Amino acid sequence: MSQSLQGKTVLLGVTGGIAAYKAVEVVSRLVRLGASVHVLMTVAATRLVAPLTFQAISGHPVRVEILGDQNTGHVDHVTLTHMADLLIVAPATANTIANLAGGHAGDWITVTALGVRCPVLLAPAMEAEMYSNPLTQRNLATLSGLGWRIMEPVEGRLASGLMGKGRLPEPAEIVAEALTLLQPRQDLAGKVVLVTAGTTREALDPVRYIGNRSTGKMGFAIAAAAAARGAAVTLVSGPSVLPPPAGVTFVGIESCQDLLDACLKVFPQADITVAAAAPADYRPAVYQQQKIKKAGDELTLHLIKNPDVIAELGRRKRPGQVTVAFAAETEHVIENARRKLTSKHANFVVANDVTAEGAGFGTDTNRVSFVSEGGAEELPLLTKSEVADRLLDKAVALLGR
Repeated sequence: MSQSLQGKTVLLGVTGGIAAYKAVEVVSRLVRLGASVHVLMTVAATRLVAPLTFQAISGHPVRVEILGDQNTGHVDHVTLTHMADLLIVAPATANTIANLAGGHAGDWITVTALGVRCPVLLAPAMEAEMYSNPLTQRNLATLSGLGWRIMEPVEGRLASGLMGKGRLPEPAEIVAEALTLLQPRQDLAGKVVLVTAGTTREALDPVRYIGNRSTGKMGFAIAAAAAARGAAVTLVSGPSVLPPPAGVTFVGIESCQDLLDACLKVFPQADITVAAAAPADYRPAVYQQQKIKKAGDELTLHLIKNPDVIAELGRRKRPGQVTVAFAAETEHVIENARRKLTSKHANFVVANDVTAEGAGFGTDTNRVSFVSEGGAEELPLLTKSEVADRLLDKAVALLGR
């Protein structure tokens, strides 16, 4: 990969975290690589690093006051969003992350983020308790679901003097991540990728349904990663609170039969199919037209088997087509995945213990193993975006074999 960013325009948002001083080196490194860098600052950030410092290094005016002087003769934030090849927010404080996730537009960073159509790289930095707070994690999950790249903060000594996970990654690491986004792999250009995600809902009556705990995060991450690598992606998902990733064709479904029907329309053209959905194995034998009323201490349900979506697709697989199954297990993970490898006609199975810490439904991380005829490859704890890229690396290597 070339290390030149000649002709690229990077917007760098600097918020009011103590790590703002590291953003100076980020600008310096980007400029040395040939990028045109425009710095956007919150008012709080100017209390930590003077705007003049960034202006001197970048060679461009620094934007602070959203209603301040205009430098382009037009509406500056609109002009910048059209110019941008990448938006970086580093450091990203908990407050700015919350504002971005909420779609607020109260400063240069948030108003610009609403307008850009380029990749966005977010590097959070804050106290460990703030980072691990469920509200911050929810906000980061929202942004990740939009296809934004989130860099994990690192362990170390924080501004409070305490140790914990909340330090901004080093400038060299941020710039390396920027290079990846500005010069993405296009190894899936011209390929069609089908991804399934989320749960299914099997209706009992107009009020109730049978489902499971899947949120769709893993499948959405795979779809976003495939689109970033140039694929034409169709994402078929059950109900989820996540917004569809940018650049994918989204098909929303409810039941397992809906899932199969939607997949059969796309599968014949698909080069890679990744079945990350968790469809219900069984459905009610009879749908009750009216709400089932409470009567007695017990209720007996008659369930019948749902179609096995990935197995059905696997049976229809043409030579050279790659199918990937998932095995969400609570025990005997590898053994169960090996059985699925055959029964699903898959090239490999992504297996994980959903009860393990940091893995399973609703988390932003996952710990998986790739199980194939050649054995089991265990991966460390990774973000779901990182798992997605590792999965696609393996699928690409199998294409056409």
